[in-house]
Amino acid sequence: MAIMDTFARTAGQHERLARLGELADRFMADAHAADGENRISEGFVRALRDIGYPGWPVPRERGGQGMTVYEMVLYQERIAQGDPATALGMGWHVSVLSDVVQRRPWPDEMLDRIFEDTVKRGALINKMASEAVTGSPSRGGKPATYAVRVPGGYRIHGRKTFSTFAPVLDYFIVTAVLRDTGELTEFLIPAGAEGMTIEPTWDMVGMRGTASHDLVLDGVLVPGEARALETTKQVHAPNPFLLHVPACYLGIALAARREALKFAASYQPNSLERPILYTPNVGQLLGEMDLALTAARHFLYAVAAKYDEGTYDPDVYPAEMAAAKSFAVQTAIAVVDKALRITGAHGLAMRHPLQRLYRDVRFGLSNPPMDDVTMRLLAQRAIREAEAMR
Repeated sequence: MAIMDTFARTAGQHERLARLGELADRFMADAHAADGENRISEGFVRALRDIGYPGWPVPRERGGQGMTVYEMVLYQERIAQGDPATALGMGWHVSVLSDVVQRRPWPDEMLDRIFEDTVKRGALINKMASEAVTGSPSRGGKPATYAVRVPGGYRIHGRKTFSTFAPVLDYFIVTAVLRDTGELTEFLIPAGAEGMTIEPTWDMVGMRGTASHDLVLDGVLVPGEARALETTKQVHAPNPFLLHVPACYLGIALAARREALKFAASYQPNSLERPILYTPNVGQLLGEMDLALTAARHFLYAVAAKYDEGTYDPDVYPAEMAAAKSFAVQTAIAVVDKALRITGAHGLAMRHPLQRLYRDVRFGLSNPPMDDVTMRLLAQRAIREAEAMR
């Protein structure tokens, strides 16, 4: 079902968006069941694999769609309207794979294999950087996971937390410190590697369907080429595909708006002649929701388009990306709250989708960048501007 403006610009975007929307709506009920059972909606993941979505970030000359940042925001937002947890898990795959496409950290033969696997089989990949002892890797903590050089490669030891989609991943990019040099590096590890286990630790109040369990590495052996190569390519901005995060949470807000509209159009106490949809206070809440959503969505899509069009300032863009994420999450939280004001206690029933959306949307505060980082980036930009006025 279409919700507000889709922001699709081309016939191809409209067609792909419609396919994703049909799947998101079809698996909406399973998303709710998966939350209750604390599991991944594997049927939805399989359906996304079947249409080739995991391979869309791969360049066209390698068989993919060459998905742009703008398109990624468009598609991820729509997936999240049906299943926020699957959207977040698939979003991390999309952003990590897109970063691999740009950085090319492994030999060409290995990259060819990854690209082919994602295009033909829908293979999934994610980066494992978080650890209990370091907190968020965006804060600069050095991993306790370490790698030891051995004949033919490396053995890796450690434990990673927040390993989103771990049970369905085909490749894990693991950050580790080389024991002999102290150098921080990355390793590509295929699923099922000897010494790798997934410990089912994910028991959170929200985003339960991401299955972000602990990844345990007990001397996992990888060949030398599994280590990421040093790159001399200058990086002008953070991975712009991290905008999948705000896209996911705006998708949650749009889903909450949908549920509020459905309820308001059908709920009619016997004290009213018409459903509550037509009452002034509900109209006020709906107007506030749409005003906030319109502003946040236009902001996010503009920031995404700026990267694709190459019109961004590399000194300013990181702050713009961070601002788009913070504004989107703050908006999403406020919209879901207003939706619950419309439904009242009905929306808090465990059978109702709104209570799940309320729990899921809170996780946006814990996805990077955090709000304090955003405010620091914006403040630093303002300080530089003030200094230039002297």
